[in-house]
Formats: sequence, C-alpha cells, structure tokens
Amino acid sequence: MKITSIDIKHYRIPLDPPFRASWDPKPRTQFGSTVVSVHTDEGITGIASGDLMVGFAGHENLFIGQDPFEIERHSQIIDNIDLHYGRCWPLDLALWDIMGKATGQPIYKLLGGRQNKMLAYASTGEMLAPEVRADRAVGLVEEGFKAMKIRFHNANPKDDIKIVEAVRKAVGDKLEIMVDANQGWKMPWDVERTWDLKQAYQVARELENLGVLWLEEPLPCHDFIGMAQLRQMVGIRIAGGEMNRNWYDFREMIRHGSLDVYQPDVALTGGFTQIKKVAEMAQANGHWFTPHSWSNGVGMLANLQLTCAVSTCPYFEVPFDPPTWTPERRDFIQADKLRVDKDGYIAAPDKPGLGFELDMEMLAKYEINSVHMW
Repeated sequence: MKITSIDIKHYRIPLDPPFRASWDPKPRTQFGSTVVSVHTDEGITGIASGDLMVGFAGHENLFIGQDPFEIERHSQIIDNIDLHYGRCWPLDLALWDIMGKATGQPIYKLLGGRQNKMLAYASTGEMLAPEVRADRAVGLVEEGFKAMKIRFHNANPKDDIKIVEAVRKAVGDKLEIMVDANQGWKMPWDVERTWDLKQAYQVARELENLGVLWLEEPLPCHDFIGMAQLRQMVGIRIAGGEMNRNWYDFREMIRHGSLDVYQPDVALTGGFTQIKKVAEMAQANGHWFTPHSWSNGVGMLANLQLTCAVSTCPYFEVPFDPPTWTPERRDFIQADKLRVDKDGYIAAPDKPGLGFELDMEMLAKYEINSVHMW
C-alpha cells in the first residue's frame, strides 16, 4: 500500500448564542474544524481532525509514495514540521485510521485494547454564577454523569471556590469533581497575570477540603519545578500537560515529579505514535494518564481510542456544557454525535480505524478557505 495524495479542507459553523470559554476573554461566535484525508492506492482513505494543520502545505511530497504503516518514520517527519511550522498531528491520526481500516480493527485494539469504554467526566467550559453551575451539575447527574470538571478564571480565586462549594452542596457525593485553573497557557491576546506557587497552594488546600479529585493547570505549563513543589505541599492530585508541545517535556515532568495526572492530547501533540509512549512512561512511574480532549469531536474520539487502549485512570474528558457546548456543535463534521450512556460511560466505536463517518451535508454547507478555528 502507498500514499497517493493528502487533502486538507477547512470548515466553520456560527455559534449563536456564543460560547464564552473561561480561558478566553473573547466570546466565541464561530467554531472551525480542519479535516485531513490521506488517500492510498488500495482505495483506503484515512480521515482525521482535531487541529488546524497550519504549516503542512508543501510537505505532502514527504509522504506521497510511502507505506502508511511506516508510522515511526512519518511521526519523525511530523515532529520536524512541528518544530519549524506548526502542529500537524492529525496526519498521524489519519495514518492510524488507514491502518485500522486495512486490518479491520478499531485503533484502540491496535494500540493495546485494554478496554472499550471509559467513565466520562463532563468537562464544562464556561464560568457561571454558583447557583447556575450548581443547577447544571444536578442536570449532569440526571444524564448519568459520575464526574464533572469546573473551570476557574475569576479575578479573585475565592469567587471560583464559591462555585465549587455550591456544586458540592447541590450534588453531595453523586459527582466526583475536578477543577481546571486554566493557568498553564494563554490565548495570544491574554496579558493577565497567572498564579504563583503561593496562590496555587492556597487554592489547592481549599479544594482539597472540598474533596476535589484533581487541580489542573495551576501553574504555567513550563514550571516543572513549581508544579513538583506544589504536588509535595498538598494532598490533592495535580494535573496538566495539555498544551506542552514536545515529548521530552513529559520526560522532564516525570523526572521532576511535577504531576499526578498527565494530559497530553494526541490531536495537538505527538499523535497516537508519540503519546502512547508518554502514557506508558507516566503510568510506569505510578501516575495517571487521561488526555485533554478539547479540540473537536474527532479529536475527542482519537483521545478516547488511546485512553481505551492503555489508560488505568478511571475517567475520560468529554467536553460538554449545554446549551453553549453540545455534541451538535462539538461534532458538527461527524454524522454520528458522541454521547455518554445512562451509566456515565462513553464507548469507543467498534468500527475499523477511528470509527466515524463525515457528515457530507454539513461539510458542503460550511466549507471555507480560512483556517481560524474560533
């Protein structure tokens, strides 16, 4: 089998009402997805999404004529492109989609096959008044969720903690609660100060008293030593790594003892090929691996495939914060929307490869030339 061509196309839907992401000062009035299709001489096409593939144009010749199964070679080239231009890891996902389709197996089985479903946690995205977030948390319980993540980003962290207190009072022990402090990285236009170690410690102690499972991104993503110090100071688990760009960042975090929960996203960093190794390295050192999955529905599905393959962590992230973040928005390029079952689980498809089909009507309606996601 040989790769014959690679196509990249872009799509964008309007968001009305807008999505007000806690980590972004600008309300989001549109949402974009990029689809990469890798064609072969045997009629098998690998399809993936999850990042913009900026910087890939002109590099198709590095893959055309090559065997898609030579994945370590391809991963090295994508890594080289990442260094010079931008993140093109959906190409790795598309190559694995080819391998799954060629062998008749879902990717999670090719990568390890540990389980075929994960207990989902509803990863909320907006900052809301305590009583509103508490009401929505009760709704999550009614939908079957067993866990949720609350986003922080108020000017005063005490106001964020009040939200957790309200949720805990409303749901008791019916939901496991995680918290994302959103201090690890910034949008290009965000110039507000981030927490320091003392601030992160004070918040972590409050959350520990509220029975929160983990505190995510409490310090800048490059502060490996600071996170290690915080981890030793508190009993709550410290999570992070969602936007770290290089596999060796995770090697150094593990060496320093920076995190309890490692969250690299296969669509943003390393693809299946590299992040499987990171997951194994983290778990071999006694830590949890459960990836970030906030890109789009295909990116979430890719991360679910790897999580089902290897993870020993009890939970998987499902971006879900209705009415402004729903499967209909998140998965708009997919024919079948990904949903959690009545018992709180999300299952990996049993179809070969990534296991999804494109919604051709939506693609025809929303194709664009620009590559801006938001």
